[in-house]
Amino acid sequence: MSLAVKLQVFEGPLDLLLHLIEKNKVDIYDIPIVEITDQYLEYVRNLHHEDMNIMSEFLVMAATLIDIKCRMLLPKEVDEEGNEEDPRAELVQKLLEYKMYKYMSFELKDKYQDAQKVWFKERTLPKEVAEYVPPLDYDELIGGQNLAGLRSIFESVMKKREDKIDPIRSKFGKIEKDEVDMDAKMIYVQDLIRLQKHCSFRNLLEKQNSKMEVIVTFLVILELMKIGEIMIEQEDAFEDIYITSKEAA
Repeated sequence: MSLAVKLQVFEGPLDLLLHLIEKNKVDIYDIPIVEITDQYLEYVRNLHHEDMNIMSEFLVMAATLIDIKCRMLLPKEVDEEGNEEDPRAELVQKLLEYKMYKYMSFELKDKYQDAQKVWFKERTLPKEVAEYVPPLDYDELIGGQNLAGLRSIFESVMKKREDKIDPIRSKFGKIEKDEVDMDAKMIYVQDLIRLQKHCSFRNLLEKQNSKMEVIVTFLVILELMKIGEIMIEQEDAFEDIYITSKEAA
């Protein structure tokens, strides 16, 4: 079937397929693959594009259509549940997704164009009006209260504030972060092991001044084991661990 094609600019092969389906007024769920493939190939034959990346996309889709066309001629494939598989199913799904995003983009474009027609007027209040503060009427504010009544209200407010204070947490001191320089601790441990050649892991940890230093020292020992600078020995379970320099081994 010959088709006089007036070349248009399509955003991609799916855009072209969607155009052909709408032009032929066919059901997207029941695409006449033979007719659509012929029209698609006719367009591709008339397509001249310098960008090979774009051209390759159209050629890949052409190969896909030809593959579907061939599979339609073969006996129907059956899935595990005994249902016949439609070779067009995956292509239909892609077309539906593309159509949805395409019309969503049209909707966003319309909203963007409508938003360009909206204008806002900045606030233009005279300086005197902007700086105006209504006077405070103390008689209206206090009403029928006297000093004794105001004192009672003040004490009630302060009592509520005191009730909100946690008697335990309010006595907590400031928690300060205990920072330990891991690089400096690495140098310290390396120098100690090189000097002693053989030392107790327990004694090494006992020399640390804080829990954070113990943790960092432990990590340093693991790193030195990983890079092969030290060896770890323990004769029996729960016995002390001894660290030996590889240089002394």
